Amino acid sequence: MLRRALQLAALSLLPLAVTAHAAVQQPAQILSGGMARDYILASPAGEAARPLPLVLVLHGHLGTAANALGQGRVPSPLSAWLPIVDREQVLVAALQGLKGRDDHTGWDDCRIDAVEDPGSDDVTFARDVVASLVQAGRADPHRVYVMGMSNGAMMALRLALEMKPAPAAVAAVSGTMAASSACTGPAPQVSVLLIDGTDDPIVPYAGGRVGLGRHKTGTVTGVTASRDWWLQADGLQGTPAIATTFPHLDPVDPTRATRYVWGPQAGPQVEVISVQNGGHVEPSLRFHYGWFYSRLVGTQNRDFESAEEAWSFFRTKRSR
Repeated sequence: MLRRALQLAALSLLPLAVTAHAAVQQPAQILSGGMARDYILASPAGEAARPLPLVLVLHGHLGTAANALGQGRVPSPLSAWLPIVDREQVLVAALQGLKGRDDHTGWDDCRIDAVEDPGSDDVTFARDVVASLVQAGRADPHRVYVMGMSNGAMMALRLALEMKPAPAAVAAVSGTMAASSACTGPAPQVSVLLIDGTDDPIVPYAGGRVGLGRHKTGTVTGVTASRDWWLQADGLQGTPAIATTFPHLDPVDPTRATRYVWGPQAGPQVEVISVQNGGHVEPSLRFHYGWFYSRLVGTQNRDFESAEEAWSFFRTKRSR
């Protein structure tokens, strides 16, 4: 029943406006961990003859790489990356997750108690995609970033912990750190952006079990605890936060978004965008969810574009 409800709800996602872009999308495959793994590479139509910044995009549970880049009937708000690709001369690789025990796609994030995660070596997969594009002279090894939604957000945080070389920055939307974690070892200094709704019914803002209704698997820490973990890892404890409220654009929208920033713009830096009354959904100016989907996952903020905020956060960050 849950899966059917989510599938029906997904059909209510309609882009209210379509932004013209000339990004070139190409399906790609790479041998990783002894198996063929798929991804889609979006590149500028007039790609510069120099290594470009590379963003790995990770869909959520039940999602696909194609959906994340606007293909099919139900484009994700993550497809707002496409105009950025062409405008900013950026490569975006949307990775495809594998099916878990529930026969739905997802990622093997850090949650030990997430029994439906596919058990795949997704850290190696991400590393191999980055290495292949760096070796081809297309990607800048010092400007590698990751953005994920939900289960993809949790996987993005795993890549921040375990991918070698580490990404310069990651953005996690509607996903936080594992409470019972399979990830070990000291964290590198990675800049982290967290975007979360205070009324998220699937990934609780204060932490707890993940899921909808009776269908729950795995536990996470809350946004505050996840933020504090990265503040300590990045040596930013005690640094005053800068708080900025986003201009409210839709009087019917009951949510409000506030940005909190720790650390210098060049990084390491930790940023939290807290969406008061927001649900389990990417805030977006252009891609808005319908009423039925919103009943399941909560209210979508319409005051900013999540992909644009992620790029604004990423663009100044460099890894060592």
